[in-house]
Amino acid sequence: MEFEPLHEDFGARVSGVDLTGPLSPQLLEQLHKAIDEHSVLLFPEQDMSDEAQMRLTRALGEPEENHVTFGRTGEIVHLGTVGNVIDDDTKRDESDPHTRSMKGNNLWHSDSSFRLVPSYVSILHAYEVPAQGGATEFVSQRSAYSRLDSQTQNQINELHVLHDYVFSRTKTAPVHDNHAASLPPIEQKLVRTNPRHGRRNYYVGSHARSIIGWSGIDSRKLIDELNDLATRPEHRWSQQWSPGDTLFWDNRCILHRGTGYDADLYRRNMRQTRVRGAGPTLEEEPSIRNGA
Repeated sequence: MEFEPLHEDFGARVSGVDLTGPLSPQLLEQLHKAIDEHSVLLFPEQDMSDEAQMRLTRALGEPEENHVTFGRTGEIVHLGTVGNVIDDDTKRDESDPHTRSMKGNNLWHSDSSFRLVPSYVSILHAYEVPAQGGATEFVSQRSAYSRLDSQTQNQINELHVLHDYVFSRTKTAPVHDNHAASLPPIEQKLVRTNPRHGRRNYYVGSHARSIIGWSGIDSRKLIDELNDLATRPEHRWSQQWSPGDTLFWDNRCILHRGTGYDADLYRRNMRQTRVRGAGPTLEEEPSIRNGA
C-alpha cells in the first residue's frame, strides 16, 4: 500500500490495494491506521459493487443505518444513493423534491454529527459522474484546531456543542415530520481527541447550532468563526470524481460538502455507507488509547 499526499494538511491517494478483495486483519489495521493519519483516503479504479462495499463496511466496524430512511419509515438500510439516478433510464431533475433535499449536502458538515453516536468513517463509491460539477470538497478541523492560538484552544477544549439536523437542513428544504422527530438535538464535545495519536480537532459544521451554556450571540459567533477558519479556500481539497473512485473520510475530524451539479442535464450515481463511531462523544477519553 502506497500513499501520495492530496493536500498539505490531510489526505492521501492510495495505490496497491483492492478493496473488493480479501480483507485480512493486517490490511484492515493498515486502513484504520491510514484513516487516523490521513483523514481522507482516495482509492482509484476500484471494481466496487454493493455487496463488496457492505463487506468492506462491516469489516471496518458496525454499519450505520441510513437516517433518512429509518427516520421516515423505520426501515433499516445501510446503503444509500448520493445523486439523482433512479435506474438505467430514469433520473430525478432539479424540480424533484429529493433533488432539492439533497442541496443540504452542499453545506459544510460532518456526517451524522447530529446522532448520539456519530459516524466514524464514510465510504463513497462513484459509478456515474456529471461532465460538469459534482465535486466534493473537504477540510480538516484537526488542522484548523492546530492553527488556533493556545488561549483559544484552552477556551474551547472543555465546551460542549448542540448539533441539530433540523436546524441545518431546513435552510435548504423541508424535513419530513417523522424524520425530524427521530433526530432531536444532540450534545457533543466541541473538541475531540484521536484515540491513536492524541491529536485534537474541533467538531462543528452546519449542524452545530449552539454552545451549551453560552448566550445565543456569543455562541453563534464562536461557531461561525471556527467554521470560517476551517473552510478557507486555501485549506480545501476538492475531489473531482471519476467512475471507479472509492473515497473514505474520517467524520470525527473532517468537514465536507458537495459543490452541486445540474440535475436536468446530468446523471450522478454514487453509493455510500458509513461505519458507526465507537460511542457518544461525551464518553470519549481525552487521552490516547491503543488500537483503531
